[in-house]
Amino acid sequence: MSRIFGAVCQNGYVVRDIDGAMKHWIEVMGVGPWFYIERVKMDWFRHRGADSSPEVSIALANSGDLQIELIQQRNDAPSMYKEFLDAGHEGLQHMSYWSRDYQALYDKALQLGFKVGHEGQIGGPQGRFAYFDTQAHPGTVVEISDISGGKGRFFEKIRTIAGTWDGSDPIRRV
Repeated sequence: MSRIFGAVCQNGYVVRDIDGAMKHWIEVMGVGPWFYIERVKMDWFRHRGADSSPEVSIALANSGDLQIELIQQRNDAPSMYKEFLDAGHEGLQHMSYWSRDYQALYDKALQLGFKVGHEGQIGGPQGRFAYFDTQAHPGTVVEISDISGGKGRFFEKIRTIAGTWDGSDPIRRV
């Protein structure tokens, strides 16, 4: 439990091959089903304060209450995902903390001296997210995500379905 952000809700893995990563999680780890979005549509995205347009695929599944996110960037647009891969890393890149009062948590982080690495919005104002530049070593980036709208309902649906998953239909395109 973080005194600043609360409980970790998601571990985010940046991968070069999202299909291979989903296969590993399904066949080796027994985690699924995966909700796969081949091309995420972002309302806006900024990397280190400048507009950018990364093309990403994501897959989401739950292991208990912990959501697992797989991210594959499909272009060379500036992002913290690209920085992570360019540094020779692949795997756990961030831990995400979720909030229904996103702006208050965002403002608190900035007041404490956290610096935004990249941020964006998916599906309207209640779909905001920010990654703070906290990587002391690979896998320690902090993300905060607004779950007060449709994204929160979608995440809850994924968690509920994972709780009774019988191994069938392991990859579900969204």
